Amino acid sequence: MSGPESPPPLLEVRDLRVRFRVPAGVVHAVDGVSLALPAGQTLALVGESGCGKSSLARAIVGIEHPESGEVRLAGRAVPTRGPERRALCRQLQLIFQDPDASLNPRLTIGQAVSEPIGIHRPQLARPARLQAAKALLERVGLDPTLFERYPHELSGGQRQRVSIARALSVEPRVLILDEAVSALDVSIRAQILNLLVELQRATQLAYLFITHDLGVVRHLAHRVAVMYLGQIVEEADTESLFEHPEHPYTQALLGAVLRVDPDAPRPTPGVVGEPPSPLRPPPGCRFASRCSHAFAPCAANAPPPYPRAGGSVRCFLADPEQAPQAAPLGASVQNFRVKRAP
Repeated sequence: MSGPESPPPLLEVRDLRVRFRVPAGVVHAVDGVSLALPAGQTLALVGESGCGKSSLARAIVGIEHPESGEVRLAGRAVPTRGPERRALCRQLQLIFQDPDASLNPRLTIGQAVSEPIGIHRPQLARPARLQAAKALLERVGLDPTLFERYPHELSGGQRQRVSIARALSVEPRVLILDEAVSALDVSIRAQILNLLVELQRATQLAYLFITHDLGVVRHLAHRVAVMYLGQIVEEADTESLFEHPEHPYTQALLGAVLRVDPDAPRPTPGVVGEPPSPLRPPPGCRFASRCSHAFAPCAANAPPPYPRAGGSVRCFLADPEQAPQAAPLGASVQNFRVKRAP
């Protein structure tokens, strides 16, 4: 008997590539990323700083223009420009890490939340827009008496709630949260996460949740995608990935998580050195220059995504024909290091 079918994706990213021209060359920020996100679910995107997570988020919503690839929403391709794009992009909203930078300091809280309503629902009269904005503030746990205040008069947690209310004001179907809780105190962070869970249950919102906090990921996400140097190196359902990580980079990330018990055994990270430059990504596996499992094919060939329990992994160790040739844990990777750019 076959297992239950996966729900159809609401948001699809197909082979997306984003590159930036800089004086030193071309930065390969996102290199062939594909993702699928169903309605009512959360996909966490994790990886170290500079791996391309934010560039991917900005390309999905159209702030950055991808060199190639496609973004699809509910089965329809999102065009790069035109009225259809505006209508579809209303359903894709991005919440930034720093609400101080994303909220206009010259607008009151009421203006910040009601302005998008007026843009996307011009048929509503001004009193109706203001009433809808106040209802949104209450929905995210804010007192409507804050309506006439300015962002600098609010706390960091309150400002992030305003950012969420503003995003919800256009009735999106997908929220992309780029480190949206990382700058908040732990207690405030928990409140915002609980709010996100409640909103998802009530509205079937889909979340692409970008974070470096793996503790949050395990409790919030349905699936996890691990990004390294512009590529997704492993993707699986959350429980499978945390219990049985297969990519050496994923193992290293999980091995770095702080544990309550200081005497608990810690896995060997198996990571050395710094990531290669995105200006000159290596021809083989992106992680080969830092991986203690690396062997000759890793330096020459880029591994394809191999199936794994609940997802896929880009590593030759997942290939039964290649894995027996792999070097043992702790083997030197000096021969496979990528030379630094001058």
